[in-house]
Amino acid sequence: MATSVGGIKEDFRFMTATAVAEDLVAKLRAHRLQTLNELYARNGEPSDAIVNKHTSHLTPLLEEFIRASPFFLVATADAEGACDVSPKGDPPGSVKILDRRTIAIPDRPGNRRIDGHRNVIANPHIGLIFIIPNVDETLRINGRAFLTADSELLASMAIDGKTPKLAIVVEIDEAYMHCARAFLRSGMWEPDTWPDPATVPTLRAIMCEQKDLPPPDESQGKRQEEYRSILY
Repeated sequence: MATSVGGIKEDFRFMTATAVAEDLVAKLRAHRLQTLNELYARNGEPSDAIVNKHTSHLTPLLEEFIRASPFFLVATADAEGACDVSPKGDPPGSVKILDRRTIAIPDRPGNRRIDGHRNVIANPHIGLIFIIPNVDETLRINGRAFLTADSELLASMAIDGKTPKLAIVVEIDEAYMHCARAFLRSGMWEPDTWPDPATVPTLRAIMCEQKDLPPPDESQGKRQEEYRSILY
């Protein structure tokens, strides 16, 4: 089978870039930290107050923070430890606080990959970060999760007459606040730092590039996918 000159050049560039990257990774790996002593020597040790700042239950103010949060991240891992982080969003108050050690998260329509759900079935450990717009502290929760189809709970989570098909129940092991440094460094809530969305690659464009497909026609505008009108 004939191969074009352009194709050969592209393959050569790819192989060269790969070899350079492998050399760099090998160099970095040679300087990796492998023990806690090495880590503490470079990073310093946390104070007892920081190490022990978590509780195994929610306090009234932590509950208030959760109820005010419309957006959070859910981290899970499968039985082999392969990780996944998924963004979740709903109107504030959608996460149900069942008691001071248990919360429930409604599952809304998505693309049915259900990476996190498959992980929870294989490995119950879960981590959450709750975020409130224009607030630079966050709430972190670690615990163990399971999936439920309890009809009474799901009915209480309906929005626009649409009941979720399942919910994630989280039994809390640790709950604690995280300081504002990441948001302050990033300028996350400062509009002057935000990029023009038109200059940022779209989901469709990135997916086409990943699969070596022709770029999408975005001549009529970006980010106009049909799914944006089907939220519940």
